[in-house]
Amino acid sequence: MAGPSLRPHVYWAQRHRELYLRVELSDVQNPDIAITDNVLHFRAQGHGAKGDNIYEFQIEFLEAVEPKPVCRVTQRQLNITVQKKESNWWERLTKQEKRPLFLAPDFDRWLDESDAEMELKEKEEEKINKMKIESRVPKDPFKHLKKGYLIMYNLVQFLGFSWIFVNMTVRLFILGKSFYDTFHTVADMMYFCQTLALMEIMSSLIGLVRSPLIPTVMQLFGRNLILFVVLGSLEEMQSKPVVFFMFYFWSIIELFRYPYYMLSCIGIEWKPLTWLRYTAWIPLYPLGALTEAVCIVQSIPVFSETGKFSLGLPNPLNVTIQFSFLLQIYLIALFLGVFVNFRHLYKQRKQHLGPKKRKMK
Repeated sequence: MAGPSLRPHVYWAQRHRELYLRVELSDVQNPDIAITDNVLHFRAQGHGAKGDNIYEFQIEFLEAVEPKPVCRVTQRQLNITVQKKESNWWERLTKQEKRPLFLAPDFDRWLDESDAEMELKEKEEEKINKMKIESRVPKDPFKHLKKGYLIMYNLVQFLGFSWIFVNMTVRLFILGKSFYDTFHTVADMMYFCQTLALMEIMSSLIGLVRSPLIPTVMQLFGRNLILFVVLGSLEEMQSKPVVFFMFYFWSIIELFRYPYYMLSCIGIEWKPLTWLRYTAWIPLYPLGALTEAVCIVQSIPVFSETGKFSLGLPNPLNVTIQFSFLLQIYLIALFLGVFVNFRHLYKQRKQHLGPKKRKMK
């Protein structure tokens, strides 16, 4: 003959719309919870006051409830939330006047009727205030147009730099081509991508993106100075091996940056891509800056010898400002810019990949 069933300790509390039941069972397995004819049926295996056993109980509610309870199992207990069909305050939980021995008030969540009404009122006021704040914020009629532009811009840049990277990789490592014809092979696409990148300055100025203006300007100015002025005007520099490495480092960095921003526009975050976006720059950015410096150093004698872009001032001393001298000054600014951008990128990496701060209870 089967013995009496074991009942766990159950604690309850209520609000105007909900009932909360906390079942004191740990390591719960196979919980069977259902509401039929306003009666909650519970059966589960777990560790309770009588050890590891099967525990069960039934509760006939005082008034009508919704037939679909919500159950949440933790390692130490099982929580059940039941919705009342009508929003009101019950004088007790069960239909029977005498409270079952296994049932007790949950004082951790207990509120009397006046406190519950105050809590409900505060929630309603908070909801109303939130709706008022949202109604005051003007809706941007061009929101979807801006998002579409940013998606297309990042996609085009990604495809452009991907073409450069793949072209250089295939030519060098598969076809066995030399470093010396890199510029003549990919210069047109690099011109296109770097010219289009000037739109990033405009986007930052008008607030279309949250990128800081100064690091953006510094990076684009440095790249375009080397690409359009140094390489574009000196044929002697176009066949230098350093051009290959410089273009290669530039393209690798952008292969991670542009897809990351493109996915961010549509609210998607892919963690491996996020990690690459905020980690790959650590070796690539200094290497790219180093190749830029080498390119400038190699071009200084050529500019000094040819006098190209030198500026003669009309004065009694007949002073001429050599463009090579300006490049030497720019070398100093380049390394200062590396420090500024490095610090900015490090802050971004710490913000996106740093340890999350735990909320204090």
